[in-house]
Amino acid sequence: MSALIEEFKREHSEIIATLREVKELGILSGEGQAKLMSAREGLLAHLKKEDELLYPFLRKEAEHNKKLEEILDLFAMDMENVSRVVMEFFDKCAEGVIDSEFPREFESLFAAFRNRIRNEEDILYEEHEKINQ
Repeated sequence: MSALIEEFKREHSEIIATLREVKELGILSGEGQAKLMSAREGLLAHLKKEDELLYPFLRKEAEHNKKLEEILDLFAMDMENVSRVVMEFFDKCAEGVIDSEFPREFESLFAAFRNRIRNEEDILYEEHEKINQ
């Protein structure tokens, strides 16, 4: 496995572990919300790194690989949705708008991250590794 993919997988594990810790601390607790905001920074840094190092490489390869192009298009649509939900959630948190829906919204956010990460690792990272063989 390439060092880049290993690094991305490690970061995924850290993000999920932090979100689990938020859940254990309680999303409505001060400690849980502080941990959540620190997770936000790590998540944004990870997404930026993927945008700079993974996606341009895969997009270039997709110029000659229709299947990969279709996969990337699906991931891009999914990422738009996930990004919107994530940013709305973190904006709400930063503004201090913590209401009765907040725990449910966090659970939805957590599930979306887990699914996105699983799909990236099972599909995109596998495509990256095939190309780099």
